[in-house]
Parts: sequence; structure tokens; C-alpha cells
Amino acid sequence: MDERALTERLITYDTSTIEGMQSAAGFVKGWLEARDVEVTGTLHSGRPLLAATVGANSGPTVVLHGHLDVVPGRPEQFSPRVAGDRLYGRGAYDMKGGLAGIMCAVRDLTAQERVRVHFVCVSDEESEEEEERASDELVERGYTGDFAVTGEPTDLHIGVEAKGVLAMRIQVAGRSAHGSTPWVGDNAVLKAIDVFRGIESLPFGRESSDLFDRPSINLGRILGGDALNRVPEACAIDIDIRYLPGQDPEEILAGISELPDAEVVKVFHRSPVSVDRANPFVQALGAAVSAVAPRKERISVGRHGASDAICFIDAGIPAVEFGPVGDGHHGPEEWVSIESLGLYRRALVEFVERLPERLRGDGKRLRIAG
Repeated sequence: MDERALTERLITYDTSTIEGMQSAAGFVKGWLEARDVEVTGTLHSGRPLLAATVGANSGPTVVLHGHLDVVPGRPEQFSPRVAGDRLYGRGAYDMKGGLAGIMCAVRDLTAQERVRVHFVCVSDEESEEEEERASDELVERGYTGDFAVTGEPTDLHIGVEAKGVLAMRIQVAGRSAHGSTPWVGDNAVLKAIDVFRGIESLPFGRESSDLFDRPSINLGRILGGDALNRVPEACAIDIDIRYLPGQDPEEILAGISELPDAEVVKVFHRSPVSVDRANPFVQALGAAVSAVAPRKERISVGRHGASDAICFIDAGIPAVEFGPVGDGHHGPEEWVSIESLGLYRRALVEFVERLPERLRGDGKRLRIAG
């Protein structure tokens, strides 16, 4: 089974549900074990967690990280379809195509004996929970190394920076009245919209950096009102802010808290990602990508979304995002380029196989993991 067929099979599992995650994890484990890769399968907060190690017993160590879970989709999105070079389906781009490429690369790398490769696969990357993430548990269990690659979609570029996440629930109070006389009340929903517009106008939203032209501010949910004929007296809004490396999340929160009528009642935070572009592992990955797909610039890409790469970075392990070509993740027409799946797999294999020579040529002293 090649990376295209493997991606198609993974898409068929609705991994926005626990049942789908369990079935897909069973397939991934069985597929690898049928190819002589011993896989450890456990549960984390009721969700499947997979890990395996191939290659050398010591020396430079690379972590290849993927996730099974997806955001919810329409039923037809779990039936993969092909149009030209595009393979459509929920998770095709984020990140079942990347996971398929990683699985094939791990199988290809079992025989090499100079680099230790950890394969890890979680099922809570799309979760809103900040605490006790599966990737943090993997780090605690020793699945660490000198460098980590998470297979998030990057169009075969190397994501050396990613925005931080500052998501919050804001409670807004109003005053109820009969729906026929709204001027008597104080509509909490309308006030909440004003709060959101106030957040958009704060100074941090107009800042930029080398890799990002702006932060992003999204109104994800509005929870307010309980009857058509009553002015709502309370409203909660969920705001998803992706802030830039170098911006202070505490300053952003302080500015929001000073807005009239805004009470921040819950906060989810993930730090930005930033990895030195001159890091020898980043340079080695860039050289591997250029060897298999030489027509594009490969490094210095900023990622608008966040990923579990931060779990490795927080543990002192440089980590980047790197995945195949596609578009539409989390949308109705998500797709991945079939050609890029093969290029992605080959780039990962080239990276690992040529890594010892690249590191010796770099002249830097390695920290040997384990």
C-alpha cells in the first residue's frame, strides 16, 4: 500500500469521534506491525496514542510526529475522491496525508542503522484542552530527541515559526425585557458584538513581523438568548486569537479586560513556535526537500495555525512543521496533492539517511538523545 492508498484508507475513518479514532489507530498499528515495526498502543484521556522506534539504538535522534484526529466533517467527506492530482476528504491535508507519508517513511527507515527514529501519533491535536496533552505525555515517556518534525500541512515548506494561541470565553451582561420593547432592555448579544469589534481595534491586531503580516482574530461562537420574544440578558463569546512571536499575551489579555462590558472567564493559551533557521537539522531537512523537489524555497515559513510542535519546543527540542501540498483544511473542500505525498515521503527518508553526513559537515557538536 503506497502513501496515496494509505491516505485514502485513513480518510474513511471519522476520527472526529472516539470510535473513529480507535478504529483508525488499530489500522495504523496493524499496518506498521505487518511491516515489522513494533508499535506501543495506549490510551491518553480515553484517546488512542501510538509510539514506535526504528533504526539505530543511539546517535542522532529524530521524532516524526502525527495526529489522527480531525475536526468534524459532513458524512460525504469521509469518502475520499480524486480529481486530477487532488485527493479530497476530511483530513486529507490536515493531516492524514502527512501521517500516511510518515508511516511509509518509517517503514522505509527500519533498515538504516545510523539514526534513531521515533514515530509518535496522537489523537488530541485538534482538541481545545490545554492541559495533559498526549504529546506532552510522549515527551515525559522519553520519546524525545535532537529534532522533531510534525507533519502539519506546509506545502513542502519548513515551518520555522508559528503563531501563538490565545483563545478565550468572554461573558457580557445585559438587561432582559420583552421582545416587543427592546429599548427597555440592554441586549447582551449586541453588546458582545461591540466587545469583539473592540478587540479587533486593539493595537496588537495591527502589528506585523518578518513572516506574518498580522495576527488573526476570529469570533468562533456566540452563546446568548433563550427566547425569541425576550431581550437576552447574558451572552458568551468565544474568541480565537493567533498572536505573533514576540507579542505579549498578558498585554493582549489586559487590553481586552479593559474593554467596557468584557469579563474574560476562561483562557486557553499555547505559546508561539520559533526555531533558528540556521539550526543544522533544519538545514539538513531543507537540503533533503530540495533534493526531491528543487524548484521552491523551503525554509523560513510562518504558520498561522498552532500545532503540537510547541510540546517538543517546551521540552528543549527544536521542532518544525513540515507536510505535503494541499489546501482547504477544516473547510468543505479539503484536498492534498497526490504527487506531493510521494515527494514528502522521499524527503523524510532523504533527510534521515543523509543526516549523519550533513551534521558532520556542519561541524557542530551534537547533543546525543537518550
